[in-house]
Amino acid sequence: MRTRLAITASAVAALLLSLLFVVQPAHAETGFEIRDGRLVDANGNDFVFRGVNHPHAWYTGETESFAEIADLGANSVRVVLSSGHRWTRTEAADLANVIAECKANKLICVLEVHDTTGYGEEGAAASLDQAVDYWIDMQDVLAGQEPYVLLNIGNEPWGNTNYQQWTGATTQAIDRLRDAGFDHTIVVDAPNWGQDWSFTMRDNARQIFQSDPAANLIFDVHMYGVYDTAAEIQSYLNFYVDAGLPIMVGEFGHNHSDGNPDEDAILATAEDLGIGYLGWSYSGNGGGVEYLDLVEDFNPDTLTSWGQRLFNGPNGIVETAETASVYDGSDPDPSPSPTPDPSPTPDPEVGCTAAYEVVNQWGGGFQGEVEVTADEDIDGWQVTWTFTNGQRVTQAWNADVTSSGSAVTAVNKSYNGDLSAGQSTSFGFTGSHSGTNSAPVPTCTPRG
Repeated sequence: MRTRLAITASAVAALLLSLLFVVQPAHAETGFEIRDGRLVDANGNDFVFRGVNHPHAWYTGETESFAEIADLGANSVRVVLSSGHRWTRTEAADLANVIAECKANKLICVLEVHDTTGYGEEGAAASLDQAVDYWIDMQDVLAGQEPYVLLNIGNEPWGNTNYQQWTGATTQAIDRLRDAGFDHTIVVDAPNWGQDWSFTMRDNARQIFQSDPAANLIFDVHMYGVYDTAAEIQSYLNFYVDAGLPIMVGEFGHNHSDGNPDEDAILATAEDLGIGYLGWSYSGNGGGVEYLDLVEDFNPDTLTSWGQRLFNGPNGIVETAETASVYDGSDPDPSPSPTPDPSPTPDPEVGCTAAYEVVNQWGGGFQGEVEVTADEDIDGWQVTWTFTNGQRVTQAWNADVTSSGSAVTAVNKSYNGDLSAGQSTSFGFTGSHSGTNSAPVPTCTPRG
């Protein structure tokens, strides 16, 4: 998140590459896609972002924030990641954990490389091409996550210097991702520190969209001081809607050093047009913009005035958010993983059962998920299993997991132990393997 103000406009670009757009194959029905200028999920239902940004790359220990954001009412989260050019690199296991946290909390996850912020003006910034290198490095983790994850190539990928190069660089980045085999919906951030005061993204949006052989991308404008009147907000967003082009507000605030954005108009216009928004940001802001924190010190019980406005105010998250239909119990994946044994214990009256599933796997590593279901009211649970191929758990979430040799024990957290009969919860973990990764049969026993 960084913004600058200027007052010029660019000319409308010619519409190019329409023939390529016509002859290329349609997006595979495995995840999000764009239909008639709108974002739809893997079940074919409209999805509208109502969420916040999470500064994960700078606060990797704050993974409980995902559950907190969901509990506050959000249906989505835009997650700050790092390619390693400016901050500590977000590695594969950490990325898998982020995705698992989003899924466990029924959040749609927009993943963005933040190192590109202000490229061309900010000397330390990475290029879009370098951001694509990172996504390709992470492809094994991202494969199969199309129903839950969108790829935001790079955050605010140009400043106010030489921003005219944004169009070509963006087209090339999209081409590289598609050539590498990515089927995800791609999110394209505007230049000018995300605010597009020059209208470079707006005037080249159709050209960019038609350059994508999958026709599966959404544009992302960030609204800070440039958007300080309702007229400016409505004019910018209506341009895309009227043109049948997908648009979202990936960042915005209630105040900023470059001016005072009209947050009420942003929220009202987004709701009126049925387009998504994600407020900046959950917590942890510094550098003089601490007022953009939605909660104090990552504590969901201490909403700031900005947090109260975004979550609980008119046209805010609580009033307008709807959970993505991919989390309603149906499986959008046409080639799901083998279904684990839902009854691993011989007596279902013991209180609870557990089902183990490998949800993602890459060279030397994997991501597992265990669903715990109560057969009767319980106050806590413990799940145990034994690996048979030398696997090891390396990181876990939503449970306290310990290992002794090949034996693994997982115990509920304070917030997910009380289950009513028929109620389920889940926990996840990343692990290592040496080639063979057979799924063990877990056993669940009540605690307390």
